[in-house]
Amino acid sequence: MKKLVFTFFIALLAIPSVLLAQENDNNSEDFSRWQVRVRGVAVIPDPSATIEAIGGDVDISDSFIPELDFTYFFTENLAVELILGTTKHEVHTVGSDLSPIGGGIADVDLGEVWLLPPTLNLQYHREVFKNFKPYIGAGVNYTIFYDADDFTTVKSVSYDNAFGISTQIGFDYMFTDKFFFNVDFKYIFLKADVEVDASNLADNLSIPAEVEINPMLLGFGVGMKF
Repeated sequence: MKKLVFTFFIALLAIPSVLLAQENDNNSEDFSRWQVRVRGVAVIPDPSATIEAIGGDVDISDSFIPELDFTYFFTENLAVELILGTTKHEVHTVGSDLSPIGGGIADVDLGEVWLLPPTLNLQYHREVFKNFKPYIGAGVNYTIFYDADDFTTVKSVSYDNAFGISTQIGFDYMFTDKFFFNVDFKYIFLKADVEVDASNLADNLSIPAEVEINPMLLGFGVGMKF
């Protein structure tokens, strides 16, 4: 999966600049510059981690959330999109070595955490045939971690907010001049620093980790131009 996503990302960056050259200098100003969408989004992390002291890997649960996004068109083809939503995930380590604290190989429950990941993508849209408008995009994500709780094994877990790179592909299908159906896929390259306070298991035990979350987001929804 990672190789597939990496190939897609390289292809996205390699799109020839001739696409921009195709923009008509006399592009009509008679078009809707704003659109809003409401989507249901499956958030599927593709996680891995480097965990000091106890080793192992990490697993992060999937989630399904509502999402709201706004798009502004500079021209009929070039646009910028702001995506808003929040999601909660369960986190645990996989195959950690707890022998330093008298245990064996085990998974460690790290509780739950909420993510607020506002994402801004620059997009290129193109109508390839009547009413069918695919697009590609790339941009920046800033993920805010909050309300980490429900720790059953360790004392607490803290997450550093982090920037990521967003890639995107999707399409709009117009029902009317204003209303449309949307399918959208994003992959966000996101890495965060995590600190696990396990002082309840051993005196002054703190476990730093570098976690790649790398969520895939598959969305379906409806939208309106205005």
